[in-house]
Amino acid sequence: METVEDLVKKQTAADPRLSFIESDIEKKFLFPAGTFTSAGPLLAPFGALFLAVLWYVIIFPFSDSHFGAMFTQRGVVPYVIVFFTAWSLMILLIKSLKINVQRKALALHILPTEEDPGFTLTPASAQRVLERLYKSVDDPKYFLLTRRIHVALSNLKNMGNISDVDRVLNTQADNDEAMVESTYTLLRGFVWAIPVLGFIGTVLGLSMALGSFGNVMSSAGEMAELKTALQHVTAGLSTAFETTLLGLVSALCIQMIMTGLKRKEEQFLDACKDYCQKNIVNRLRLMKETPGS
Repeated sequence: METVEDLVKKQTAADPRLSFIESDIEKKFLFPAGTFTSAGPLLAPFGALFLAVLWYVIIFPFSDSHFGAMFTQRGVVPYVIVFFTAWSLMILLIKSLKINVQRKALALHILPTEEDPGFTLTPASAQRVLERLYKSVDDPKYFLLTRRIHVALSNLKNMGNISDVDRVLNTQADNDEAMVESTYTLLRGFVWAIPVLGFIGTVLGLSMALGSFGNVMSSAGEMAELKTALQHVTAGLSTAFETTLLGLVSALCIQMIMTGLKRKEEQFLDACKDYCQKNIVNRLRLMKETPGS
């Protein structure tokens, strides 16, 4: 026998008010979607590959300039730095778009306060709110806020224990914060790895420069030959210092953008907590217990 939730799902599936499938950037491009504000496993690396190739197509005509040479004539390390930087930027872009989608749930009017300004939440009225919840979104589990409300109201409807609702919401809030924090693990890895790649380029460049300098000194002859040979030494020094510069600048840019995005996501989590406090906790009404209840 179909439940009320199943009937509401079928009724609103054709025209949901807020659809995750139609709003999520990864779903739009038919890629597996990450949970809530996290980037999925495929769109970010594929997008990074496209951005890296596009970058080198743009700078290829300027490869003879000093700026272009930093990316094209300093060994393999700059190519890896550009790819990791593009991957990081794609993750940040996807997360930013996903946060905007998740914020749309804050505008939902799940409680029937417009029809009933004095509406209060009780175990009996929780079912009514759950029905409105399924009419508002295609599936509550796709949105951080609606999932939090769904878990709390399901607990209220099934257990009838009003005092547990606030505890459930706080537990869900803590779990969501931990989950959001874990979505930055890969980005922190890139912020660490990119400067290390720059230092590796420095070691390789210095090694090449010192090796070339040793060959110059052992085979020094005419001044013209010495001048030509020293060009290889300076090329190694350029590789040494410019790869480090490239890695540090890239890591700094990613860190600054990541800090701003993390602040935006923290504000969203605070807004979800305030929404639940205002619309759920503050409307709970303790029912007078009867003997034997």
